[in-house]
Amino acid sequence: MGRITLDKVRKAFGDIEVIPPLDLTIEDGEFVVFVGPSGCGKSTLLRLIAGLEDVTSGQIRIDRQDATDLPPAKRRLAMVFQSYALYPHMSVRKNIAFPMKMAGVPKEEQEKRIEAAAKALNLTDYLDRRPGQLSGGQRQRVAIGRAIVREPAAFLFDEPLSNLDAALRVGMRLEISELHKRLKTTMVYVTHDQVEAMTMADKIVVLRAGNIEQVGSPLELYNRPRNLFVAGFIGSPKMNLLSGTEAAKHDAATIGIRPEHIAISTESGTWKGVIGVSEHLGSDTFFHVNVEGFDEPFTVRASGEVSLKYGDEVYLTPNEANLHRFDAEGLRIA
Repeated sequence: MGRITLDKVRKAFGDIEVIPPLDLTIEDGEFVVFVGPSGCGKSTLLRLIAGLEDVTSGQIRIDRQDATDLPPAKRRLAMVFQSYALYPHMSVRKNIAFPMKMAGVPKEEQEKRIEAAAKALNLTDYLDRRPGQLSGGQRQRVAIGRAIVREPAAFLFDEPLSNLDAALRVGMRLEISELHKRLKTTMVYVTHDQVEAMTMADKIVVLRAGNIEQVGSPLELYNRPRNLFVAGFIGSPKMNLLSGTEAAKHDAATIGIRPEHIAISTESGTWKGVIGVSEHLGSDTFFHVNVEGFDEPFTVRASGEVSLKYGDEVYLTPNEANLHRFDAEGLRIA
């Protein structure tokens, strides 16, 4: 079992409060992603769960048992860092075996777990190599394998893909997601990359300045962001946000419309604009359209087959059913 409960957990460094009191429940078997901008407190929150930072006040429970004052080794949690933290002089086999050796696991059981983890992570052919002979993605797999053999109640990942190039990140993202499906073990994952959050999570926790802004499934956050911060953070490219007269027409202080919910035409529409920069991605093209009366260009997602160029006059029409309305406090209007 890997249910984790945070009850009014608070963290302060001296007079500086980095995590105001918060409540959060992570259910057994869930893949939960903490996401937010740099400095929002997501890694600190993960370290509090792991026991690597002391809680200033509040309680952490793991499987309903108070773990607030337990040392990391007693929490039955396995943490995977972005730096891999492998022993360079040891083989892959010995790196994976190390936590079991320290825990006094019998040799025969060690070998059984090593073989199972290596098979799951496609590392069987690399067990006798050293970390320096592996690629970045392979080294990260070894770090994950070392966590797997501990058979923890939950895995904690602290930005594990940030050191990899774009292609490797996509591959490892899929591998970790597949691993979760097979192991059915609780995973808590920290990232600043909202694409990782959207593609991997069962549940996303959006953080800002140590506060939880919203908790929900990827589609819940995408379709019904509860405030302007979440609306602007979740989604790639980000939501177009408009205030002033245009928002007032919809009885709102701010309205939002996602790039994929705007039709673009050379004939007629709601707003007239001029094509600025275009980003051609093959199947899709993102047009950045300068519209008179608005400070920021509109981002519009269109089919890659749409043929428009810099300087072309166009018309934009938002899909009214997909408009998001926010009040003067930045909160969603139902």
